[in-house]
Amino acid sequence: MQQIINFLVRNKILLLYFFFLIISLALTVQTHSYHQSKFLNSSNAISGGIFETANDVSSYFNLREENRRLHRENERLHTLLYNSEKDTTGLPMDSTLREYTVVRGRVIRNSYASPLNYITINKGRKDSIKQDMGVITTLGILGIVENTSANYATVQSILNEKSNINAKIKNTNHFGSLVWNGEDYQTVQLADIPRLVELHIGDTIVTGAMSSIFPENIPIGAISKFDLDQSKSFYSIEVRLFNDMTNINNVYIIEDLNRAEKIELLTETNSNDQ
Repeated sequence: MQQIINFLVRNKILLLYFFFLIISLALTVQTHSYHQSKFLNSSNAISGGIFETANDVSSYFNLREENRRLHRENERLHTLLYNSEKDTTGLPMDSTLREYTVVRGRVIRNSYASPLNYITINKGRKDSIKQDMGVITTLGILGIVENTSANYATVQSILNEKSNINAKIKNTNHFGSLVWNGEDYQTVQLADIPRLVELHIGDTIVTGAMSSIFPENIPIGAISKFDLDQSKSFYSIEVRLFNDMTNINNVYIIEDLNRAEKIELLTETNSNDQ
């Protein structure tokens, strides 16, 4: 307390000066409309800047939660999209029927530089993730679940020499096999497209209807180059991926609820043909 008193005594002239200065400024602002308007504008500008900065800081710390909300909303929209209440004929379908489930997840490990690349995600058996479920991002397909533990799953990336996915040229019924030659992490190859098909650079490649893992028409990439193979019967097609395979975070895991039935029917059909 004595130190405070000593400070006031020591600086009494300076403090008195600031006291009268504040009083004079207040009287000036109150008695002159011009000064009053200038003061209000300045104070509004300062307070507005402070509030804007505070809001920016608050928004930054809320980004994680906002991303979670957006991820949940995308999960819901994907589920609605793959379980449309109308088929391609436009006729109403039974709204209780669901063909796909969608679970959101996050990549915790990614590889893209080896011949056999795998991705680890933070969802596993306790989240109902099983082998052979498809994994996508908002831009396109990513791979297929290969192994699961209680809390995690490994995904065979489309950048894997063992990968083989049914794909087609968008808005056509020309199907082929999507594979990877192990050379460029931005490009995969589409095989088995016959030479009679008319192709153009930039044509979009999507998942085909023959897949029992992915819904039809999920984006994959665009044709960047094509030529006839050695037999001159089929095209060798280079497809530049829509996904940046080096920078993947949020993913969606898709289960075809009718997959077992489709495989059983196909197996039965093949056995009858033998």
